[in-house]
Amino acid sequence: MIRGLFDNGRPERRRVLRRLAIAIASAGIAAFQICGWLGIRFNLSPSLPIGIYLRTNAPAKLIEFCPAEPFASLAIQRGYRDEGVCPDGAMPLLKPIVAVAGDSVDLSDLGIAVNGLLLRNSTPLRVDTKGRPLPAWRKGHYVIAAGTVWVTSSYNPRSFDSRYFGPVPISSIRHYVRPLITGW
Repeated sequence: MIRGLFDNGRPERRRVLRRLAIAIASAGIAAFQICGWLGIRFNLSPSLPIGIYLRTNAPAKLIEFCPAEPFASLAIQRGYRDEGVCPDGAMPLLKPIVAVAGDSVDLSDLGIAVNGLLLRNSTPLRVDTKGRPLPAWRKGHYVIAAGTVWVTSSYNPRSFDSRYFGPVPISSIRHYVRPLITGW
């Protein structure tokens, strides 16, 4: 091939752009991995304020956990959880703890009441945003057993939480987290 005055080195420019794109993608993946190692969590779900959360060693009111079956599979099938690090291959959930061992929980059509106080936005819904029926945890009075917690987002009335899957075993908690930069 003869190179002339009007050949601006297009193949070379494409090669440089391709290398630049690979470098940027690699840097993004590396930054995401480093954030994971540092305990930084990004929340984009509507269950909590969008923002950055930090893993903490001390017990906190927010937890990152992998839900139990059959609710874990239901959440994956319906798109409530994306790919992630839980044993089922999906993302853990990030939720506030509302009740711990010894607390009293009443689940009714009005919502979840903890120690007599009705939680905001905790009314169980019959269907999700696509009109599919939601599982309903049995309504009634519960005294929270040792080794379990209840989680509910008072931030968003559509949160997939204990009103649908009941108590969360403490053994399924991956990390305690606290807000670092959020709208809270």
